Amino acid sequence: MAYHWIKIFDSKDEVENHIQLHTFIPFQLKGEKINVIKTDKGLFAFNDKCPHNGASLSKGFCTKNNEVVCPLHRYSFDLANGRATSGGAFALKTYPIEIKDNGVFVGIKASWWEL
Repeated sequence: MAYHWIKIFDSKDEVENHIQLHTFIPFQLKGEKINVIKTDKGLFAFNDKCPHNGASLSKGFCTKNNEVVCPLHRYSFDLANGRATSGGAFALKTYPIEIKDNGVFVGIKASWWEL
């Protein structure tokens, strides 16, 4: 799978020192609204749109179980893999994150015509 790797932070230290736990950080990357969040289990990126009914997940909250909860119907999704942990068989779109010496990057899948 080919990705566009887009830098979102200049360093891991920037994330550690300036991003509070369980706070949604919104980005508009390659036409997609993406939230990045830091939890006790790491840094995660996911699509802002709830796969159930399209509500903005940035208006929801994050649990201690590493789940994002939709504000509309309270469906919850595992931040590590996007699987629904309540509500239904929906899956949240997640994005890989890579931490390198020159910054922190989110991977957006490249379309077939971009390969």
